[in-house]
Formats: sequence, structure tokens, C-alpha cells
Amino acid sequence: MKHIQGIDRMQTVLFPEVIDDYIEDDNPVQFIDAFVDGLDLKGLGFRHAELKSTGRPPYNPADLLKLYIYGYLNRIRSSRWLEKESKRNIELMWLLKKLTPDFKTIADFRKGSHDAIKRVCKEFVILCRKLDLFGGELVAIDGSKFKAVNSKKRNFNEAKLKKKLKEIEEKIEGYFKELEENDEREAHATSPDAQELKEKIEEFKNRKEEYLELLRELKESGEAQISLTDPDSRAMVNNQRIEVCYNVQTTVDSKHKLILDHEVTNEVKDSNQLSTMSKRAKEILEVDELDVSADKAYYDAMEIKECIDNGITPYIPEPNPTVSRKINVPEPPFYKREFRYDGEKDVYICPAGFELTFRNRAEHHGKVMKLYKTNRCAECQFKAKCTRNPGGWIIYRWEHEEILEEMKRRVENNREKVKKRQWLSEHPFGTIKRAFNQGYMLMRGIEKVGAEISLSVLAYNMKRVINIVGLRGLIAAV
Repeated sequence: MKHIQGIDRMQTVLFPEVIDDYIEDDNPVQFIDAFVDGLDLKGLGFRHAELKSTGRPPYNPADLLKLYIYGYLNRIRSSRWLEKESKRNIELMWLLKKLTPDFKTIADFRKGSHDAIKRVCKEFVILCRKLDLFGGELVAIDGSKFKAVNSKKRNFNEAKLKKKLKEIEEKIEGYFKELEENDEREAHATSPDAQELKEKIEEFKNRKEEYLELLRELKESGEAQISLTDPDSRAMVNNQRIEVCYNVQTTVDSKHKLILDHEVTNEVKDSNQLSTMSKRAKEILEVDELDVSADKAYYDAMEIKECIDNGITPYIPEPNPTVSRKINVPEPPFYKREFRYDGEKDVYICPAGFELTFRNRAEHHGKVMKLYKTNRCAECQFKAKCTRNPGGWIIYRWEHEEILEEMKRRVENNREKVKKRQWLSEHPFGTIKRAFNQGYMLMRGIEKVGAEISLSVLAYNMKRVINIVGLRGLIAAV
């Protein structure tokens, strides 16, 4: 008995006469080819889509776009790896008709076509809508952090810069002290040790000037932080760690978990993204009403009101109240939610049964607030564990608070719809980051990173739609 044997390397082998024989009918490259050939590349804004009468012939942007879509579908994003694959990969030989562009040409195409690539992603979303793959009833909005090409050491905020400057001052002072001690021991400060100390002092002085310049730039820009390698990236909390990232927002439709829309931001928090992403989703779906689910990070009163005003019904759980760690709050704490509002009498009723009546209006964080207060806190048995304010409890009620109260009831009565958000939003992010290994960026700048994310989203949607519709049906729809 023998093992399964291969063919002798010296034996003549007859390969198929045409390369097309190597590509099966159900191979995804068939759709990539048909999809890109059906695009209006000139209308989408690709350079060299329209040829000039003179000059050196360029590569067809269609071929380079096919190369990138194939690469992102198969976990190959590096321009050098794509160049290598084009010379040895049978599928790419078929797709590119045996073209082998060099890595610089490949990299420059992605770098110079970021807006056009984003439009290609939108074209596929239009194709999905044509195939009725969007439900158009419920969407989930969520954000995830993608690591930028910028280390934490090259990201600074004001506190970090001041700390660095203080450390440098202390080191310079220490070296000067050491130099003085050397001078006392030596008649002339020309020993190797003394010279080395002077060089270190000069080095730290130069570094101090660099940090002072960064501090000036930070104050002039009005930004909270500055990144040196990728200026658009920001330090954010990612998986309970501080990393320099981009915040990628997605809108996922509930019917087939397809990504309807996406946007790359460098905002640390998600709270300002709700209305913008919701209105865009409503416009893409061309519906009059839309339900939107998001997590607690999107809970913002003005954003929620903007959604309601535009026919969008948000389902966002109310975040738990936070208390400063510096304040020793007695247990159990009485938060605003422990006070019951009586709409008919326009009063708040505290846990002890006292009424807080309307006193005044004031603007607070850009919102018009109604102030409610009682004069009976001093006689209350719960005052010690309720408030430390000598004047008693003051409740601020937003003038449109009924919108938030209605949403709270809506969330409590539709727990299943709220729960859907998690498996709707996290599935695409998990696939892109883990299965596709695309949780980190290769390019710098928010516009170029936007093109990278668009290619990742396109690859995710394309793979999912091929599984749902089938390759033949998808090609027929192009």
C-alpha cells in the first residue's frame, strides 16, 4: 500500500488551452467582472476613465478596481501583496486578463480614487435596493473603532504635553546638577562624561522646543488632541483600552443584515451621529417613516428630537445616571428618575411625597430647561441621602421632555426590537474585523480611510448578497 502520489515534476502536462477553463461558473470573480464592467466609471469620477489622445497609455481603472474588490473579498489589502497575487493567482489572471500592475500603480489608484470608490459602494447599495434586499422598516445604527496608522506615542493632548515638558525640565535640571558635580571634580569640564552630558542637555532642549510648538499648535487649532503620523486620527477608548483610531458608523437594515450606509468620523463619542445617519438611511430607502435602534451611547435629547421631527422613531435605552467619583454619594442615591412627574399639575413629586413646583426657565447646554424646586427639603427625613445642596433639590426639565418620556415607554414595550440592535450591528463589524481581518487601517487621512472602509463594506455586502441571491441571479441583475 502506498500514499496518494503526485505527478512527476519532469513529466509533460497539458494544461487547458484557455484560462477561462480554470474559472467555474459559480466563482465570485464572475460577478466582480460583470459588476465593474456595468459601472459608469467616468460618471463615478475615476481618473483615466476617459482616454486622452496623447501621452503614455494608463491602466484601465476598471481593472484596478476589480483587483481591489477581489483583494478585499479575499483578505488581501496590501498593494505589494496584490502585485504578487496578480502574477501567481489564476483567478486574478482571469480577472485582469494577465495584467500585472506594479505595487505603486496599485497603491496610487486607491489613494487617488477615494471619492469614486465610495460611490462604487453606493452603486452596490442601489443594486441591493433593486433586488428588494432592504426591509426599510427597522435599521440599527452603531459605531466601531478601527485602528489608525498612528501609535499612542505620537498622539498628544494638552495634559500629556505638559507632563512631557515637566519631565524634560526635571531631566535637564538633573543633568545640569550632574555637570556641576563633574566641574567640581575636574579642573576643566572637557572629560568624555561632561561632553556626553552636554549633548544630552542639548537633545532635551530640542525636544522641549518640539513639545512647546505642538502645544501652541494644539491651542491655535482648538482641538483637544493632535496626532503626528495621521493628523486626522484621534485617541479613543477601544475594547477598554486607549488606542488611536477612527470611529466608523454603520446603518444596518434588519431584513438581511446588509450595510445600508456608513461614514468614517474622528469623533470620540457617538452621541452626535444619530440624526445624520438616520436621515440618510431614510433617504436611501425612500420611505416616509423609519424605526431606528441604537445603543445608549447615542442617547442625546437634541438628536432624538431631530429624528422625531423627520418621521424617524428612535429606540434608544436611557443611560444610567453617573456620579463623580469624588463625591461620596450615600446609598441608596435618589436620582431624577426617582421623582415622578405629574403632567396635569406640572409638578414633580419626590420619593417623600413633596411637590417640586415650576419656578423659572433657563438655558442649559444649549437647551431651554424648566426649573422645579421645593422649600421642604430641610424637613425631609431622606435629605441626608437625597441631596447635599443646602437649598434642596432642583430638577431641570427640558421643554421637550415628553419626547424622551415617550421613547422610554416605547423602549420598555418593545424590548425585542431594542435587542435586535446587537445582532444587527455587531455581525457586520465582527465579519469585517475578524473574518476579513480589516480592523486596522493601511492609509492615512480621513478621506483615504473612508475609501478603505468603503471597500470593506462593499466586500461584506457583496459576499452576503451572493449567499442570499446566488451568483447567477446577481449577475443577471447587473
